[in-house]
Amino acid sequence: MDYHNAVLLKETVDGLDVKPDGVYVDVTFGGGGHSREILKRLGPKGKLYAFDQDKDALLNTIDDNRFTLINENFRFIKRFLRFYGVKEVDGVLADFGVSSHQFDVAERGFSTRFEADLDMRMNQDSQLSAFHVINKYEEEQLKNVLLQYGELRQAPAMARVIIEERVHGDIKSSEHLKEVLKKFVKHKNEHKVLAQIYQAIRIEVNQEIEVLKELLSQMPEVLKVGGRLSFISYHSLEDRLVKRFIRNGLFEGEPVRDVYGNFEVPLRKVGGLIVPSKTEIKENNRARSAKLRVAEKI
Repeated sequence: MDYHNAVLLKETVDGLDVKPDGVYVDVTFGGGGHSREILKRLGPKGKLYAFDQDKDALLNTIDDNRFTLINENFRFIKRFLRFYGVKEVDGVLADFGVSSHQFDVAERGFSTRFEADLDMRMNQDSQLSAFHVINKYEEEQLKNVLLQYGELRQAPAMARVIIEERVHGDIKSSEHLKEVLKKFVKHKNEHKVLAQIYQAIRIEVNQEIEVLKELLSQMPEVLKVGGRLSFISYHSLEDRLVKRFIRNGLFEGEPVRDVYGNFEVPLRKVGGLIVPSKTEIKENNRARSAKLRVAEKI
């Protein structure tokens, strides 16, 4: 399949500090760019497991006896590693962005550029689609999706307009949805607002925030002491969760401190925030909002 270049390829794999005989996991296989780079650095006794819930990604599988591709959501990382007899690993890599392939295949419904059915499922066997979110959710649910995941101030009004349009029949296509919401999409900020709307629906369809939380929560158990996570986020919702979990092991609230004001955390950050160079952004527009954070299990 035609997948574009992996984002922050060297930096993300460098973050893992790959040991030749180590065991690693790429939880967002996609086109396999990051996985191939990890395999280059592994010795004959090293092992790489990869996850991808999208069946299209299976066509990119790597013919290497050190490599295993698992066609599942990475929220089940611990369960499937145990199935393969693996309890702890030396590193976990994740690139949370929607793949260029998914954006470029019109019928998948991820891109604002194409006329398509409302879909947006990363796992094409999933029951929940963009069609269901737009046509079956109650007004309050729609408002919350657009507000929380799209950070759209006009979310209440958008939800009301969608509900009013549904009286006349289902909203079946991306163009129909754009037409319904056109008064909220001014020409000067058209692309930004449409991207926020699509992002909100996509996150809900694929339960991306809950899945990320589940992945992060398993890291202290899945990683060996000294093992690394190297995670790329593309929007503030994801990046805040990753940053916060690395900092204090929680998604909300504050950790319990001892009488001296100290608290224990499972991870410590390695280096600072890494973003793509101007050169990479020029060569790969998908990289423009990428943020890489690396952490190590204590």
